[in-house]
Amino acid sequence: MSFLKRVGPLAAITLMAIAAACSGGSEATDTAAPAAAPAEAMGEASGPQAPMFEVDPLWPKPLPNHWLLGSTIGVDVDTQDHVWIVHRASTLAGNETSAMGDPPTAEDCCFPAPPILEFDPAGNLVNSWGGPGEGYTWPSSNHGVTVDHMDNVWVGGNGGTDSHALKFTRSGDFLLEVGVPGRGRDSLSLDSFSRIAKISFDGPANEMYFADGYGNRRVAVVDADTGELKRFWGAYGNEPDDDYDERYVPGGPNLQQFLSPVHCAEVSNSGLVYVCDRAHDRIQVFQKDGTFVDEMLVLPNTTGSGAAWDIDFSRDPEQAYIYLADGVNQRVHIIDRVNLAYLTSFGDGGRQPGQFFGAHSIATDSEGNIYTTETYEGKRVQKFVYKGLGPVTTDYQGVVWPQ
Repeated sequence: MSFLKRVGPLAAITLMAIAAACSGGSEATDTAAPAAAPAEAMGEASGPQAPMFEVDPLWPKPLPNHWLLGSTIGVDVDTQDHVWIVHRASTLAGNETSAMGDPPTAEDCCFPAPPILEFDPAGNLVNSWGGPGEGYTWPSSNHGVTVDHMDNVWVGGNGGTDSHALKFTRSGDFLLEVGVPGRGRDSLSLDSFSRIAKISFDGPANEMYFADGYGNRRVAVVDADTGELKRFWGAYGNEPDDDYDERYVPGGPNLQQFLSPVHCAEVSNSGLVYVCDRAHDRIQVFQKDGTFVDEMLVLPNTTGSGAAWDIDFSRDPEQAYIYLADGVNQRVHIIDRVNLAYLTSFGDGGRQPGQFFGAHSIATDSEGNIYTTETYEGKRVQKFVYKGLGPVTTDYQGVVWPQ
């Protein structure tokens, strides 16, 4: 199986390292290049190491009020290690919400939960809110949730008329609408967006990064207070081109434009921006001014919705590892952030804990734990407990069930 193709300044070195790590089947060898982990964590290990996880099948606790989640298309963790998710009630089937029918066909089961839910570290639901309100236009298809450096909550949308983002307090009070609802695709627009997939932030610069998105083909950066658009760029730092009609073909040339959707744009502590070009199976890396740095392809034979869905980083100061959610191959990929070297992955398709059906979004807490959400019929949030660094013995671990 082909796991990745690197293109960029370190391509030759990285490809040799990956060939060594993957030779002889899926077993890692002593000749593999070590991961860029902190030296004190690596100890005397001679081969590559990676963070290890196991699923917590008891997190979160059941929702109250006979509430159900629809497709769950965003997750973030705030400074208190509270976990925030966003879901779409519209994806629940009629026989899942029988109690709210007209007339009801069940006495008390069940009802859609509010769009935004906040859990404490123990998995207790502590707050919920969201939906249409006065002074703003709630997205027709809300997509992604982010809690910024000031504890404000941002929501985007990927519905056909969603060309804006919303900013709220953590208790749900409306603060700001960025962009103009109802606009169409225009990747050169200076005042609007098109179907934003995810919002991330750069706290020191007080900037928000929009993965823009399902309609547009760009990363857009706005002021976190005013929403003013400051800069934007496309693949390789090119000017985005909405008329570009090439399609990704495995083994073919890398395309000069982002495909739909541009699904994440995440800023690292090192000041680099990691962008999910989902349908191209690639992560592109930029400086914060849009200067192209490097790229990698992950499981590059993946077509359709692609392999590069969402990114978060490990919580060590160096952010040594990238965690990449993959909603087609139903895995979380673990990647050396500095070298863009593929290390290992976990997960599988299915409905049991530790499996995925549409692994969509990913976030980490201060303890290094991972949280994922699932779209389509997955309709849930899961927690994967960080177990420390361990040797990479296989490129695919399967389901990381508790031992």
